[in-house]
Amino acid sequence: MKIIKIYFTILFLSIATYASSQNFKNANEYLDFVGKEHKSITKSMWNYTKAIAHSKKDRTIRGKRNILIKTIERAIVKIKRANGYDGDDYKNKVLSHMTFNKDLLNHDYAKIIDMKEVAEQSYDLMEAYMLAQELADKKMEEAQQQYETDFYAYANKHNIQIIEGDTDLGKKMEISNEVFKHYNEMYLIYFKVYINEVYLMDALEKSDIGAIEQSANALNQSAKEGLLKLSELETYKGDKSIVSITKELFDFFKDEAENKVPILIDFLLINENFETIKKALDKTPQKKRTKKQVDNYNEQVKLLNKGVKGYNKTNADLNNKRNALINKLNAINERFLAKHIPTD
Repeated sequence: MKIIKIYFTILFLSIATYASSQNFKNANEYLDFVGKEHKSITKSMWNYTKAIAHSKKDRTIRGKRNILIKTIERAIVKIKRANGYDGDDYKNKVLSHMTFNKDLLNHDYAKIIDMKEVAEQSYDLMEAYMLAQELADKKMEEAQQQYETDFYAYANKHNIQIIEGDTDLGKKMEISNEVFKHYNEMYLIYFKVYINEVYLMDALEKSDIGAIEQSANALNQSAKEGLLKLSELETYKGDKSIVSITKELFDFFKDEAENKVPILIDFLLINENFETIKKALDKTPQKKRTKKQVDNYNEQVKLLNKGVKGYNKTNADLNNKRNALINKLNAINERFLAKHIPTD
């Protein structure tokens, strides 16, 4: 009985040079050929599919995807030119697997990149983006499982014993998808609250007091709902790291909405009142200005100057704490994925 070491991969072939009429002496040699061809870029493809979920450089991801597609196309040509062993049935299954994954890159993952560019505009867009990513990853996992099934079937047919290497990509992909499903669930809970703060920041930028109050109320309510969801959420293998930092952020959002936004609104009201008094004073000829008008204006100037200090301090405190918490969340997210997603 012959023994070979299996080379499981997600997709693709490397660019080794083989003659167009290459022949194989036995099934063992052909399996070794297929395995080595796959192994050369397995790690690159694995990193690519995971980078989609994290990298902010969409142009870089597009470039990598295009290179991988070209690699598949060259590999398909090479496999077609090389003769199969014991007919072309297994060869055709390998080609079908590669073609499927090439199409997955050309269509599903291309769409995912486009969706990612607008995902942060709303909760619905983010949810749709994550669902599309989850479905594409699931298709890839199922394709890999089918590849492994065909690989084993061919080996068994020719009495070849397979010794599994340290990397079993079928299981690795399954675990990865489970981790990302849990991660995405937690992220959507966070994003539903976070997007309300984005709307709040936009309203503050426009000094729209009505929109500020509405957004602050929505932020406060969503933060409370988010905390409730987190308390009911089952953690992944008991890892509470993301849940804990998300709770910190929700407490921050609650405090922002309940205690800090009123300070900002008070200043905006003072500023609005000041502008009204100033315009009225400017329209009044200097000789016709009353002492009451001037005293009122001077009083508003004092209130405005005092309010500016409080407004700027509150804003600075919010920005510093928000940035620190979001940086902490990003770091914990990375550690969570690195801890639970299998590596080579």
